[in-house]
Amino acid sequence: MVLVGYNFWDVIVGMLWVTLVILLAFISYRWLLRRLSKNNVTSKGFLKLYTIEENPALGEIPFYFTSDEKKIYSFSILDEEMSDLMEVANGECKIGGNIIRFDSSKLPNGNYFYSLKTENQKIVKKMQVINS
Repeated sequence: MVLVGYNFWDVIVGMLWVTLVILLAFISYRWLLRRLSKNNVTSKGFLKLYTIEENPALGEIPFYFTSDEKKIYSFSILDEEMSDLMEVANGECKIGGNIIRFDSSKLPNGNYFYSLKTENQKIVKKMQVINS
């Protein structure tokens, strides 16, 4: 099959050029993405604190957090003004999942915050306590 006005090899060379341009654009795009994300903070090395399952909470409350490495932590209950009411737990967490249990009957009904602190982060989440 012969195309009018085109040599077969001209078509092949043209397709190769188009493929080369697309490949170079893709490589440049990947390089640009890598360059822009170079200084982004990664979650490795940080603890992840999950929201409590029952809100409003009552009775024994399990607080769950995960860690990729052993870290020294402090877990506290805060009042509505974000002032420390009591430190619930502290120490070194294990790699993987960690559970801290707290008896909410020690608190009057109301809104509170719980805080997980390490040397390089502080996570604060809100909870409501209703002990009926």
